[in-house]
Amino acid sequence: MATEMKMPQLGESVTEGTITKWLVKPGDMVKKYEPIAEVMTDKVNAEVPSSYTGTLKELLVQEDETVSVGTVICSVETAEATDQALKAVETVKEDKPDATVSEEKDLSQKNRYSPAVLKLSQEHSIDLTRVEGTGKSGRITRKDLEKMISVGGQTQTTPEEVPSKQVAREEAPIRSQETVTSTGDIEIPVTGIRKAIAANMVRSKHEAPHAWTMVEVDVTRLVQHRNKVKADFKAKEGYNLTFLPFFMKAIVEALKEFPEVNSMWAGDKIIRKKDINISMAVSTDDALYVPVIHQADDKSIKGLAKSIHELAGKVRTGKLSSADSQGGTFTINNTGSFGSIQSAPIINYPQAAILSIESIVKRPVVIEQPEGDSIAIRHMVNLCLSLDHRILDGLVCGQFLASIKKKLEQFSAE
Repeated sequence: MATEMKMPQLGESVTEGTITKWLVKPGDMVKKYEPIAEVMTDKVNAEVPSSYTGTLKELLVQEDETVSVGTVICSVETAEATDQALKAVETVKEDKPDATVSEEKDLSQKNRYSPAVLKLSQEHSIDLTRVEGTGKSGRITRKDLEKMISVGGQTQTTPEEVPSKQVAREEAPIRSQETVTSTGDIEIPVTGIRKAIAANMVRSKHEAPHAWTMVEVDVTRLVQHRNKVKADFKAKEGYNLTFLPFFMKAIVEALKEFPEVNSMWAGDKIIRKKDINISMAVSTDDALYVPVIHQADDKSIKGLAKSIHELAGKVRTGKLSSADSQGGTFTINNTGSFGSIQSAPIINYPQAAILSIESIVKRPVVIEQPEGDSIAIRHMVNLCLSLDHRILDGLVCGQFLASIKKKLEQFSAE
């Protein structure tokens, strides 16, 4: 008998994780709080510590396997569990010497299905009456179905079971759904982090009714100031001063003016967050992470620049902790760094909105003046906001963007 360890929740809204590497193997002695596995989610990479001291008995999840929060991932045999097991065995031997045999033959749970099993069977057209369960008392487990799905699904009905014409009709659609590959095609396995990102994006698009709006901002004064001070900043601080902290400061101030934008959907209620914690998208060669700058409204432009630099460094060196990715209330996506000029980002569920800062480009712009309009070359940027229409309406979002636009266009270093 052993004590079970489960997949922990490594961040808000995180529902699953991928075991990327086991740091121990069955038979190893482990101590409480000692790291036993590396886990990756759509928000963070982290080490999972042991909850017990004892001998690792069994690994129940394979490397690169993605499982839900709360799933048993391994078992640890502790001294206390061993003593309890021995007492239980003695009791069984005295009272029910044939209990083990009867348990093996017990199929009373075969027709009792968990919600996860029912969902998988419906999604993959699996007839549960034809599945042999490996769980207690013959119960069909999620792993039974996942194993069947991994090898191509349930075996089709044989010709002996139905007329040949019916077999032909059933097999045709199955062949039409197969993915056809040609010579030279490259099959790329979907990694755990990519699966996690995909699941989170699908959930957001499926549950949140997205709407999208955009404003055009003249940031000429901001560009001129940043170009003037960036060399001195680099010499003093040791890293580059980007445009992002300037935009972030304006956004944070606008969030204080319009706190409804700093909200979350919670099923039967909307939660308006007191803290302004800015999630920011940071990409690597193979994934996208969303670390969080906590209490962003308490930071200056210089303080925001430092936080951005430190978190981006943690992401790219694999040192981002679960605490670095928790508590975000509003997300900023700096798509302009890739040259994008317009986008409709997917909301970071369950937040109310996400803002993309596009590329700053020079364009001829009509300047309105009392003495007459003129045309000038200005530095222009598009700010694109996606919103959850259950929480926010166009009016407040338009006012929110107008506030950001005003702050950026009237930027002053004083």
